[in-house]
Amino acid sequence: MNHLRNFLFQPVDNSQLVLFRMIFGFILVCEAWGAILTGWVRRAFIEPKMNFPFFDFDFLHPLPGDGMIYYFLLMGVIGIMVMLGFKYRLAMVGYAFMWSGVYFMQKTSYNNHYYLMVLLTWLFCLLPAHRAKSLDSKLNPELLQNHCFQWHLWSVKGLVLIVYFYSSVAKMYPDWIEGLPIRIWFTQKSDYWLVGPLLAKAWFQGFVAWGGIIFDLLIGPALLWKKTRKYAFFGSVLFHGFNSAVFQVGIFPFMGIAFGLFYFEPEVIRKLFFGNKPFFNREIQVNRPTFQMPKTIAFVVFMVVMFLLPMRNRYFDGNVTWTEEGHRLSWRMMLRSKSGEVQLYLKKQNGEKRFVNLKDYLTGKQQRSIATRPDMLWYFVQHLKNDLAIKDEEYVGIYAKSWVSLNGKVSKPLYDETVDLSKVTWNKYSENLWVTRSEDLAIK
Repeated sequence: MNHLRNFLFQPVDNSQLVLFRMIFGFILVCEAWGAILTGWVRRAFIEPKMNFPFFDFDFLHPLPGDGMIYYFLLMGVIGIMVMLGFKYRLAMVGYAFMWSGVYFMQKTSYNNHYYLMVLLTWLFCLLPAHRAKSLDSKLNPELLQNHCFQWHLWSVKGLVLIVYFYSSVAKMYPDWIEGLPIRIWFTQKSDYWLVGPLLAKAWFQGFVAWGGIIFDLLIGPALLWKKTRKYAFFGSVLFHGFNSAVFQVGIFPFMGIAFGLFYFEPEVIRKLFFGNKPFFNREIQVNRPTFQMPKTIAFVVFMVVMFLLPMRNRYFDGNVTWTEEGHRLSWRMMLRSKSGEVQLYLKKQNGEKRFVNLKDYLTGKQQRSIATRPDMLWYFVQHLKNDLAIKDEEYVGIYAKSWVSLNGKVSKPLYDETVDLSKVTWNKYSENLWVTRSEDLAIK
């Protein structure tokens, strides 16, 4: 542990950290204001009659009226403050709180890069990314310094390595290797200008499927090794550029490219981007921070938790791509094509069935979500029970009839139609037996 502590608290030039702060701040602005301009804020928070928060975050609700638009406008302003390094600590904590609220407030638009942004915003609250090339250091010269410590860089580098590793491991299942989800996505994009005919080619779909596995598995080691670093970074630009152009996956590709800057030597980054920034001489003694051992233990615990958390789906019986149990927070990025429908009906005392009109409660996207995500269906049933109680409507059970297709295979029920969903509870740490365990879906 002492060797690790000595390494983590070794002083290094802080150019990488400073440069990424600028890029990250710009990305935060784009995420916030882009969500308004594309209409995502209105679709996700204003138009829906109900929201689907994460469990244990039921107290989070969208602001009334156009409040969420002002919420995201404010986040964009805070992102500019981060980018410029103005009131950096306050701005970073503010964005972390506000973005965490956005993330935990809704599941309908779950995205892995939203989760990554939660981790990064809180992590950067701890990192001294404002000590150079910032308004803070200009207004208060006592803050100015040209070094940081290795743990400041490795907290980001280590997290990125974990993300790529699990992204590769998650793709190592038969449907992905056969290219089934890729085939579905690319067939829908065959009319794209210039690249459309290429996307429709079977050999190219296979190349992309295997390329995704290999890239995610090797990009981390290739960036770490000096001899392959430049080629790996160039490959990262191509890979993420392709994903951005074809899949339109928001800011994540640009963040992925920016992560590569952390793996170059700090002096290289300084020369390329901050030519007038003073050189940091490693021979100069700097003041070491206090509580080094507790901070080292905290660093190790954080990395261990990040490494173990994505494994939790292995403790659930069944295929996670089907049951969704343990899917979130596991870097299972763009792995499957899943679609379906669900009908909910009330069973009356006399045996009569009355189907629930989901349009009275949910947007189209929310209806598609509860059809394929069991935890969201369960949450909606709790909302439905409350609404029926308010209306004083009598029933003896609530049941779900579902048809779900995974990766273009024959549709099968995801929910056990014989189970009264009004009487089941949601198990966070064990299987929910009213969710079917089907894995051998026949291909159409």
